Amino acid sequence: MDSYDDRGSESGNGSAEPGPDRREEEPSAAGQALESGPRAGMAALSLPYQIVAAVALSVIGLVACGQLVMVFLHVAPSNTLTKQHGEAVDEWVYPEFEQNWKLFAPNPLQQNIAVHVRAEIAGTDGRRTTPWMSLSGEDGKAIRGNLLPSHVHQNELRRGWDFYLSSHDNENKANGLRGQLSERYIRRIVMLRLGEHDYGGTVERIQVRSEVRSVAAPAWSDEKISTRPSYRVLPWWTVTPDDLPESAEGADK
Repeated sequence: MDSYDDRGSESGNGSAEPGPDRREEEPSAAGQALESGPRAGMAALSLPYQIVAAVALSVIGLVACGQLVMVFLHVAPSNTLTKQHGEAVDEWVYPEFEQNWKLFAPNPLQQNIAVHVRAEIAGTDGRRTTPWMSLSGEDGKAIRGNLLPSHVHQNELRRGWDFYLSSHDNENKANGLRGQLSERYIRRIVMLRLGEHDYGGTVERIQVRSEVRSVAAPAWSDEKISTRPSYRVLPWWTVTPDDLPESAEGADK
């Protein structure tokens, strides 16, 4: 008579372990399921699209590396490469990728600088010259009392004037390409601001100047600082179509 254990092992019930043949079939089925699964990433693309994606990624990588190299040469101390290719580096960096470290090492301004402009108008009554108008004063009015002041009113004119001063000598002569760019930038800003006023004629020429006043010493200080203004007056500029805003260009056409 067979024992209970023998009968249980021979009866082939569900609790019995699978045989060797069944164990070998399970891994092969799982492998087929993995192989037939959906592809991801570039592997899911057809061969032509894989080639296009690879070329695009290569181009992006080269541009990124070139950008890092140019910015590094721009901020690095003077060396052989910057002396030979400094102009090419500046053309790449300015003005979009300018590196300004004042954010990390600020130098508080000790002067109040205002930019003024006057214009020569040609109208039906002949030519006349407008009084000096403070562009910085208009920006100040737009910012004062405004909880969310515009970035344009805060920085456009100020940064543009700093750009001009840093790229011109004391005789207002441009120092290379940057000087020419800064002059065109100032001219466009001025014509954009003058376009907001009706002078009853056409602006033929413009003249820009800066008014610099030293910040007065605090009341508790014995330091004596003169707050009398000093002026830097630029020559008259004849207005060209390139100086006009796009809306004005379209109106002329």
